[in-house]
Amino acid sequence: MKRNLLIITVVVLLCDFSQAQHLPLFTQYRDQIGVINPGAFSHDYLLYDNPLSMGLSFRRQWVQLESAPITQPLRGEYFYESGGAVNPIFGGHIINDQTGPTGFSGIYGKAAALLSGDPFYGGLSVGFNFGLVQYRINASEIQLRDLGDPVGDTDQSLLYPDVGLGIYAYRYIDDGFLDDSHVYAGLSVPQVFGLDLEFMSENGTFSTRRIQHYYALLGLYKYFGDLAYLEPSLWLKYVPGAPVNLDFNLRYQMNGSFWLGAGGSTAGTIHLETGLLLGENYDLNNNFRIGYGFDYSFNTFGPAVGSTHEINLSYSIGR
Repeated sequence: MKRNLLIITVVVLLCDFSQAQHLPLFTQYRDQIGVINPGAFSHDYLLYDNPLSMGLSFRRQWVQLESAPITQPLRGEYFYESGGAVNPIFGGHIINDQTGPTGFSGIYGKAAALLSGDPFYGGLSVGFNFGLVQYRINASEIQLRDLGDPVGDTDQSLLYPDVGLGIYAYRYIDDGFLDDSHVYAGLSVPQVFGLDLEFMSENGTFSTRRIQHYYALLGLYKYFGDLAYLEPSLWLKYVPGAPVNLDFNLRYQMNGSFWLGAGGSTAGTIHLETGLLLGENYDLNNNFRIGYGFDYSFNTFGPAVGSTHEINLSYSIGR
């Protein structure tokens, strides 16, 4: 246990040294697109014409560490095709993230608008989320001076408002090399407010800095009929004071029932994923999907911290 806390402390200190602390990561990030980018909406609409989408995920990072990061998001959203030029998107998400003695929980609402006369062929959407986040610390578990000298013995928490902004665009292409494809791209700042958090106790203080994150998404769906598609995608993450990180992935879905994917990142991580569409005759108007993601890091801490596992459950409903 002490060894695990020491490794986590070293990682946290490195993040503080670079003046950056990453928000939770996702292996199957395309399924969390509305969380990553408030202006985007679930791709269940593009793939299955289902406007209502819900999802639940569990991510266990660095499985060899007892107190390593655990992330649990719950999301839901509804896309209303109004028949006019403005199509509203409503939803929200709840997220819980715990890393050793520190963690946060947040609840968010979401509002966005897609500008499009025919949403199937493309459009431009802008949106924002708004919420309240509780940051917490189990002070008695933090050992920054040495293994016998904790910061304090009183658990503490702080509440802060949070806002995210995003813009998202997509287009259907019906000629040339990308014939029968949807291309999409987005930019977002999921945490607009930068926070300097300081927890105080009789034995001293513990502080952590959370600064703005800047995300970019780019990808496409190349359809092959019978709901089979190929999806290359990129997720770029930038945090001031830290190296730019790029995730690149390729996913292939076969006949609407089974998919496989692989990729990597410039942080020295490989990604693998697979999933199934469940239900009688794969009813796409009322479908349930389960996906599994696996990460392994080849960077400095890879052999010591182990692999990462992620389970994603999704449910969408048609018109």
